[in-house]
Amino acid sequence: MIARHQKINRKSTSRSRKSSAKRESIISAAIEVINAKSYALASITEIAAALGLRDATLYYYFRNKRALAFGCHCRSLQRFEALLKATDVAGGSGAKKLRHFIRGMLADPGRNGQQLYFGDYSYLDASQRRAILVWAERLKNALVRFLKPGMADGSVVQCEPEFVVHADLAGEVDARGGWA
Repeated sequence: MIARHQKINRKSTSRSRKSSAKRESIISAAIEVINAKSYALASITEIAAALGLRDATLYYYFRNKRALAFGCHCRSLQRFEALLKATDVAGGSGAKKLRHFIRGMLADPGRNGQQLYFGDYSYLDASQRRAILVWAERLKNALVRFLKPGMADGSVVQCEPEFVVHADLAGEVDARGGWA
């Protein structure tokens, strides 16, 4: 009975507002370190040191480096998705939406810090890679939906929208977890 009670307390502690803020600061620091050094060369100790913490503290919030990296990817995808939604709400022609989205992508790091580079995530486990694949596909489709009306209204040059999105904006992730 005591072990179950302790487990419940730990879960409620890790979901508190203060804990959530700490998770976000850990993710921000991890993104900066991973972007600068790569996942392979980044260490939990280095990420913790960037925050003035001990590495044991990070293990309270993330069970291992892979779980932390997955959290970084999820946060970056959430921000990317938020930019897509804001672009859609802003409305306008396909070209106007694309300009709005690109301006948002350029301004976002200044407001919210770096996003994790999406070039590789082969180091994640299979279920995490699948989750990223599904999410990335949904975001890619949202970008394609900006191009198609733009081609219809003449504000975007006729093209293969899936190819353009793949090549220039979002990319499509292959089964290994890297860009195709």
